[in-house]
Amino acid sequence: MATFILILSILFLLLGVGLIYWINRRKFYRRNVAGLEGFSSFEASLFIRFIERIGKWLAYALILFSLFLFYIHYLEKERIEDKKKRIEMENNILSVE
Repeated sequence: MATFILILSILFLLLGVGLIYWINRRKFYRRNVAGLEGFSSFEASLFIRFIERIGKWLAYALILFSLFLFYIHYLEKERIEDKKKRIEMENNILSVE
């Protein structure tokens, strides 16, 4: 279970960073020589900017969720190690008696 959480958190982190990169790259290549963004119409400008804003918020949410999953993975790993130590201590106590 801990490895699944780790894989999922890495995947969400890569998706979030990749989405931000892709949106910023599109924005960069939309600029002309003067540094202004070129759109075919006003409506296209509004729609594309709105979708990009939603995409960036989604990317930030994915990154935050991946950080949360990294924390869950850390807690799960510690829980498993503590359980192993407890079992080992119990086995040592039983073997002494």
